Amino acid sequence: MTQKLPAKDVVIIGLGWTGSILANELTDAGLDVVAIERGPWRDTAADFPPAYAPDELRYRLRHELFLQPAQATLTFRNKLDQAALPVRNWGAFMLGNGAGGAGVHWNAETWRFLPTDFVLRSHLTRRYGAGFLPADMTIQDWGISYDQLEPYYDRFEYLCGTSGTAGNLKGAIQPGGNPFEGPRSRPYPTPAQPQPFSHTLFAKAASDMGYKPFPQPSGNLSEAYTNPLGVRIGQCTYCNYCEWFGCGNYSKASPQTTILPTLMRKTSFEARTLCEVVSINRDRGGKRATGVTYVDSSGQSFEQPAEIVILCAFQLWNVQLLLLSGIGTPYDPRTGQGQIGRNFTHQTVSNAIAFFDHTKFNFNPFIASGSIGMCIDEFNGDNFDHGPLGFVGGGYMGQVQSNGRPIETTPVPPGTPAWGARWKQAVKDNYLSTVFAGSGVHGSMYSYKTNYLDLDPTYKDRFGRPLLRMTMDFHENELKMSAYLTDRYAEILRRMGARQVVKHPRTGPYDVTKYQTSHLCGGAIMGTNPGNSALNTYLQSWDVPNLFVQGATAFPQNAGYNPTDTVAALAFRSAEAIRTQYLKNPGPLVHA
Repeated sequence: MTQKLPAKDVVIIGLGWTGSILANELTDAGLDVVAIERGPWRDTAADFPPAYAPDELRYRLRHELFLQPAQATLTFRNKLDQAALPVRNWGAFMLGNGAGGAGVHWNAETWRFLPTDFVLRSHLTRRYGAGFLPADMTIQDWGISYDQLEPYYDRFEYLCGTSGTAGNLKGAIQPGGNPFEGPRSRPYPTPAQPQPFSHTLFAKAASDMGYKPFPQPSGNLSEAYTNPLGVRIGQCTYCNYCEWFGCGNYSKASPQTTILPTLMRKTSFEARTLCEVVSINRDRGGKRATGVTYVDSSGQSFEQPAEIVILCAFQLWNVQLLLLSGIGTPYDPRTGQGQIGRNFTHQTVSNAIAFFDHTKFNFNPFIASGSIGMCIDEFNGDNFDHGPLGFVGGGYMGQVQSNGRPIETTPVPPGTPAWGARWKQAVKDNYLSTVFAGSGVHGSMYSYKTNYLDLDPTYKDRFGRPLLRMTMDFHENELKMSAYLTDRYAEILRRMGARQVVKHPRTGPYDVTKYQTSHLCGGAIMGTNPGNSALNTYLQSWDVPNLFVQGATAFPQNAGYNPTDTVAALAFRSAEAIRTQYLKNPGPLVHA
């Protein structure tokens, strides 16, 4: 029997980056907030102490920090005419679990999207003509501009203490930064991280070829920093245990190191962990959310009434919960009708491995951070002429090697035996002298009619609900882009002095077993009207105005950057709209 609890002003589903931001902002506005989190409570001192946090086997190979498929999974297929099967082990992406969400295990690469990314379809159509785009590509403008989002980018970066070198301050291009970025209102809060040898060698080679290299913006801090909430973050020690790991040094920006220490002291906030929301409840008319139903670890069911419901789970689970709750019209790829599940995207990453003479080069790859790197942006977005190339999209590229961990970092030249004495000798000869960045080319993925999410008709979860079904494949546009960008990246590696470069452009079909990034986007996208989107530009549901849906779920397509900075900026903008507009006049917000 479901137990009904006393009402709250706000119920938040998920306590990652967006859940923490919204909870902190709305408690500051005087609201009584509860966050319901499927995973466990996680705290730096107890869960990521330096004594055992750098454990590659435990966290990288056995995925202890992550959601286990036995808890929740999805089914996958490439094409509509295929039968989808359950994913038994995560491969192409990793899903966070517990307080902090994916903000615990991210690398902390903190990129802003380009101004043209927010007006993508209109920009590309204006430059190349509507006929240049593939007929089945469904990209669209976001409904907001970079300039509208810039103050909220700034808020997140100053919350995190982001380390970087500004490339564009109020329209003035700055030396040493990214000349292609949109205008910033002020510099990064902390200087860029000092770069190791291979990264500076990449920068010199790129500069010699006429490119403009710059340090990757990093949430691994170059120096100690106290953020606007009074939370102190430490200096990165280059331990090379960032992605897949919690940070025991308090030097990687995460909800644990930036927001939660303040939020958890508030009497108007409560976090309930190990509790899974199974439905968003609505009134009889279906136009107002009345709260949520969740199940705790004992199997007891609870109803939590609330005036405002904010969905802050990971992108996949946001979409699944909307579909299960009957909110919005499910997308039908055959007719193109419906909004929930459409414009689902991932990332198109590729790489090239550069082998150098081990008697002359020593890169010490174990001296690294998650966001270390020197990058170029000449081939991102529409920063270059796509006309002669026959594709759109792009990405940043760079020497962004974030670790030299011993189990996974054993690059050897082609032709080396897979085991034995010769393999061991090749690992010994190449470990210190190889440039091996897992995503040296970090490319965009644009949206298509046949890449989408819906509910599986066959498989159920432990509550008897349909699993989410993912239909995803690479299209010719992205594969051509990947081949072109990987060639440009390999040219720079050769200029660095590599004796051998082995290219690994992305090839099809999309493989759910091979890791790319955890940057899944879309499925309930934002826009200017209910005909082209599930959410308005404040991330408010068109169908249920007291429901707000956060995260990369709202992205109409994915750009050539990591999404977290944009996810957080949208969350700050949404929170401000709730505080300054919705609370004064509950109902649909006016698009601005």
